[in-house]
Amino acid sequence: MGAAVAARRRPLFTGRAVLLTGLVLLLALTLAGPVGKYVAGRAELVRLAAEGRQLDQRTRDLHKEIERQADPAYMERQARARLTYVLPGDRLIVVVDGQAADGDAGTLPEPDVEHPPWYDGLMQSLSDTDGKPGA
Repeated sequence: MGAAVAARRRPLFTGRAVLLTGLVLLLALTLAGPVGKYVAGRAELVRLAAEGRQLDQRTRDLHKEIERQADPAYMERQARARLTYVLPGDRLIVVVDGQAADGDAGTLPEPDVEHPPWYDGLMQSLSDTDGKPGA
């Protein structure tokens, strides 16, 4: 009878347990793709929302710049600062090599004879290369 009891011992895995484990693995593999796409989609939405906020801020900044450039006083200040525009009667002061050279509006100081402008040297080099005497 001892041999019969040993032969009737229950197996480690039953058919139902193997079937249930297989179904759970199949379900996990089936859901892995859509869940991964869902998580990636959520991350993309967060990134796009942040990008949208940055674009909104850029739009606000550009609208402020448009309003600022519509102001004639602002445009006059920019023309004076960036392009050295002067109004009639204003005095223009240009600082060259640490020395101030002043004149009336619209006139530039006389060129420095000791230090000719860079383009004179370039033109001299080109004329020497062509074999023509310099000017």
